[in-house]
Amino acid sequence: MFRPWIADDGAIVRLRLVGGVVSREALAAVVNVAEAHGDGTVLLTKRTNLQLRGIAHTDGCVSPALVDALTTAGFLPSPSHELVRNIMVSPLTGRAGGRADLREPARRLDELVCADPDLARLAGRFLFVLDDGRGDVGHRSLDLGVTAVDHDAVQLRVGTAHWGPVVTLDEAPAALVAYARRFLDAAGSGETAPWHVDELPEGGAGLIGGHFARDVRTQVTSLPLPYGIIPQDDGAVAQHVAVPDGLLTRSLAATITARSTGEVIVTPWRSIVIPDLETA
Repeated sequence: MFRPWIADDGAIVRLRLVGGVVSREALAAVVNVAEAHGDGTVLLTKRTNLQLRGIAHTDGCVSPALVDALTTAGFLPSPSHELVRNIMVSPLTGRAGGRADLREPARRLDELVCADPDLARLAGRFLFVLDDGRGDVGHRSLDLGVTAVDHDAVQLRVGTAHWGPVVTLDEAPAALVAYARRFLDAAGSGETAPWHVDELPEGGAGLIGGHFARDVRTQVTSLPLPYGIIPQDDGAVAQHVAVPDGLLTRSLAATITARSTGEVIVTPWRSIVIPDLETA
């Protein structure tokens, strides 16, 4: 937001969504913002965020009116850490399948990251990935993350290749923040400082402080969610909606917000899940 990417057609602004979660009110608002300040398009990204483009700027700075509109809609809870709130989570965690409910650990991780002034120095591409044990997001490249091994425990991940200790769900957010601080210490500063854990010597193995074997329960993979109705564990259902080319139109956004009971979830497959619906 405060350091947008400048393209030929104007500034590009990315809005970070923790675990892809956005309220139906905010989803409706962002369409209005895109039409008022940009080219009218809202793009879903593979990192479960939203992107606006074609935005007017002055020397790389967007207008205060745009910042105010997005703040009012709830997209800028921490302006100082806006670039580093990159937290991907299994989209249906706590609702359908998976070994653990990672919704609260994800929220707590975001709170801890935003509360630490030093972590604002993380690169805007630094990524936390929280997989609830089904293997739907844990296969992708990451900087730090977890994979659930049972309902109350996860194994920590450091870089794409290394595994840390198994900790409880309550311990995981603070442990990830501690690793992020160690990364900043190891990376140093300056133009040549690495942006990612994988760029450190031995892919960041030195951050762990010991050797931990990968728990066999983390060796799972799953396909993207099927489109349509998906039963939830609580008796409600979710609806997985395709978003062609990842471009959210006003009409599709209106359909989704009218159907939603409160929040929707942007997925890594550039689609949207509407959770917590009553069965017909």
